[in-house]
Amino acid sequence: MPSNHFDRKELTVLRRLRTPERIQRFLDEDVAYNKEKGGPTCRSPRRVLRDRTAHCLEGALFGAAALSVNGWEPLLLDLEAVRDDDHVLAIFRQRGCWGAIAKSNYAGLRFREPVYRSLRELAMSYFEHYYNLDGEKTLRSYSLPVKMQRFDRIDWMIAKGDLWAISDYLFSIPHRRLITSAVERRLTRMDRRSFAAGRVGAV
Repeated sequence: MPSNHFDRKELTVLRRLRTPERIQRFLDEDVAYNKEKGGPTCRSPRRVLRDRTAHCLEGALFGAAALSVNGWEPLLLDLEAVRDDDHVLAIFRQRGCWGAIAKSNYAGLRFREPVYRSLRELAMSYFEHYYNLDGEKTLRSYSLPVKMQRFDRIDWMIAKGDLWAISDYLFSIPHRRLITSAVERRLTRMDRRSFAAGRVGAV
């Protein structure tokens, strides 16, 4: 989608976020975590810029839009869990390796440096940090990259309404399993210190 779908003021902000690291810092420091206290939302990047709040999908959409404005292909990747919420990443590739931008209430589910040679490696880097409030390690599978150009027809970068079509699509697409059933049965729960570390900064 052409960057001129944003207005001049919005583009000024987005073009300052020239690298994945700057995009992540903006999400961490300038965008509050959206607890959806007023009801479920799926804000477009324009609304995230306006409201300065985002949950993981909204943060990933913003990350993908900011990457696109700065010359990267906008891609999402969905991490699928059991007894827990999915987690969505804006992913990027640099020098043949994958990295990710993400918004999360868990400290370990955010940025990844572009050092992962495959998408499976990238997804597995989230495994030990992905747990529910009962301490269960819940990550199970990951999707292939979703090219956001498929949603240009609904103006995903600047839409006024909620983008439930994107949420529904991520939920419906095939995912690749990360661990076997035998491994799953032997998983241990999070220890107290790791559990607490992952919740640092949570709201």
